[in-house]
Amino acid sequence: MPNSVTDELVSANHRYAEDFTDPGMNARPVRGVAIVACMDARLDLHAALGLELGDCHTIRNAGGVVTDDIIRSLTISQRALGTRSVVLIHHTNCGLEQLTEGFRDELENEVGQKPSWAVESFTDVDRDVRQSMARVRTSPFLLHTDDVRGFVFDVTSGLLREIAASEGQG
Repeated sequence: MPNSVTDELVSANHRYAEDFTDPGMNARPVRGVAIVACMDARLDLHAALGLELGDCHTIRNAGGVVTDDIIRSLTISQRALGTRSVVLIHHTNCGLEQLTEGFRDELENEVGQKPSWAVESFTDVDRDVRQSMARVRTSPFLLHTDDVRGFVFDVTSGLLREIAASEGQG
């Protein structure tokens, strides 16, 4: 039987661990920032943002949308681990732009149970970034909502484009 991708990853980990030394860090990000981004495999956030191990908390999900679980992670990041800034990163050509909330109906038809979660699909990435910024800024659980910024990462150029909190702002 050929090796699975997981077997290959475990083998890579063994090679990594041979030269690994404990960096002596704790879980508090050095730069005090939490980054919420899409799980898309094309986004190498550390390279794109000039980050090193220990600089930030990275929280990823489909679309990088701010869901209850993202608020949970941000709350822990801020209240228990000292982050103060939140950076939201969506991207061009996102798979969620191809889905609709009907995806939940398809799943219900297939497995006999409707998911409890929303797909959070969107057709306007800028609007979705604004919605995610608003969800962070209005959460009663977050201590620090004054430094929340949103961006769209262009998967063809590698550049970030900042999104104003409201459409009228430049």
